[in-house]
Amino acid sequence: MKLLTYIPIILLLAACSGQSNPQPENTESAEVNKVASETTEVNISNAWVRQPAPGQEIGAAYMTLNSPQNGKLVYAEAKGVAGSVEMHSMSMDNGVMKMRMLDALTLEANTPKELAPGGFHLMMFDLEKPLVAGEEVTFRLCFEDDNGTITHQNVTLPIKAE
Repeated sequence: MKLLTYIPIILLLAACSGQSNPQPENTESAEVNKVASETTEVNISNAWVRQPAPGQEIGAAYMTLNSPQNGKLVYAEAKGVAGSVEMHSMSMDNGVMKMRMLDALTLEANTPKELAPGGFHLMMFDLEKPLVAGEEVTFRLCFEDDNGTITHQNVTLPIKAE
């Protein structure tokens, strides 16, 4: 019976691991490659990675996502850079900063969702190499629309010392 609970996760990961021929498309601050998308893609702008302090094995990525339809960001990876990437929210509660991992990041149609310091962000764990300002990190983002259709987009973010 436990196996049945893992089937949706296995299917999602299998869908997100598919490869296709990327088609380059530039945005304001990030280069986006559309992968396996017959539906309208999510617009990604203001994208960047913060250079972590020396010796840190975690990093954070920020961007603005604007989807033409309701959906959610369900998976992110940065192969060759981070062992894993998680979606996080951060908030202040009675003077205490709280951060929690999200299973998905909900996107409302035509409503920008900002991932920014102090709020939603992508957290990179087990960095495989130092993140140096002036270099770039490529992420693969998997989105799911309300119909269950999964699309992938590759986005290359500049690393900034901020």
